[in-house]
Amino acid sequence: MKVGVPKEIKPQEYRVGLAPAAVRALTTRGHQVLVEVGAGAAIGFDDAAYRTAGAQVLDSPGAVFDEAELIVKVKEPQPPERARLRPDHTLFSYLHLAPDVAQTRDLLASGACCIAYETVTDAAGHLPLLAPMSEVAGRLAVQAGAHCLEMAQGGRGVLLGGVPGVAPARVVVIGAGVVGRNALAMAVGLGADVTVLDRDLAVLRRLDERLGNRIHTLAASEQNLEEAVLAADLVIGAVLIPGARAPRLIGRNLVARMRRGAVLVDVAIDQGGCFETSRPTTHEAPTFVVDGVVHYCVTNMPGAVAATATQALGNATLPFVLALADKGVPRALREDPHLLEGLAVARGRICRPEVAAAQGADWVPALEVLDAP
Repeated sequence: MKVGVPKEIKPQEYRVGLAPAAVRALTTRGHQVLVEVGAGAAIGFDDAAYRTAGAQVLDSPGAVFDEAELIVKVKEPQPPERARLRPDHTLFSYLHLAPDVAQTRDLLASGACCIAYETVTDAAGHLPLLAPMSEVAGRLAVQAGAHCLEMAQGGRGVLLGGVPGVAPARVVVIGAGVVGRNALAMAVGLGADVTVLDRDLAVLRRLDERLGNRIHTLAASEQNLEEAVLAADLVIGAVLIPGARAPRLIGRNLVARMRRGAVLVDVAIDQGGCFETSRPTTHEAPTFVVDGVVHYCVTNMPGAVAATATQALGNATLPFVLALADKGVPRALREDPHLLEGLAVARGRICRPEVAAAQGADWVPALEVLDAP
């Protein structure tokens, strides 16, 4: 199979779909890998490394899309990339379609088979291709939040871990999934006063057993959420409904009552955000202020540590890329129900009910689309 790796064009996105080691794994199996010039240069994967791994380095994104059958990316395709997709293409990437009507419309029009990393599952029902970036984003959320608390960034001027004689910052993590657990680990490690809220009491019990009195656990009732947020210096939104739009947990009225200079970090922004006042930002201009509260809503947080993130993502995606290339896309999808869960759009039809529900559209089960004449 011809596997294409274009250079990411989303602003400040330096990750790359396949590292040279992954390219070698494909080429040694007889597949042809086409990499855009400079695709990994920003993180130390130069064109020579890709050539040594057996790739052909092409001089433009158009050349990669023209020749490739399987396109492996990191972030959702931007408008110029979507315009290059064809019915004979398979796109394997993060998509986050539920809140993104324009992208969904373009992918449907392309006729391409589009598989979303974020809804591929494993035997335990987890999300193995979302997990590594959630781990990165959870840890980054605390770093970013600590920076935003500095006076120069508009924050309250509070040091996350405090100092002897001065209390640490109060950090509230909403959601105890992969993002939340990694945010907890960082915040606890830095000495913050940490509270985590989740609806699942079993999850909170496991956290209590592991971290004990180093954290406070609260059931995610409306009252508990409100009281925790109003007392917080830093709030990290780490909620996820797989494939669906993130629920809005903090409304504008609650934001207006928060401490001046408090910080909201919305890790759910890729799925539409979990704070009513959130809007997407970039690494170049990562924050904005609403009612005196600093908002950090970067849609590609792991891109800030692109070298680490590329390797972590590649470790997870490579077995699926190999399956798609070795077996061909239809067979790989039919034989692996977990990979099939990632099929978001194919042959001009939506295959995920969460996307359809978010956009008021119709959907068709993935196998029906694959089996259609």
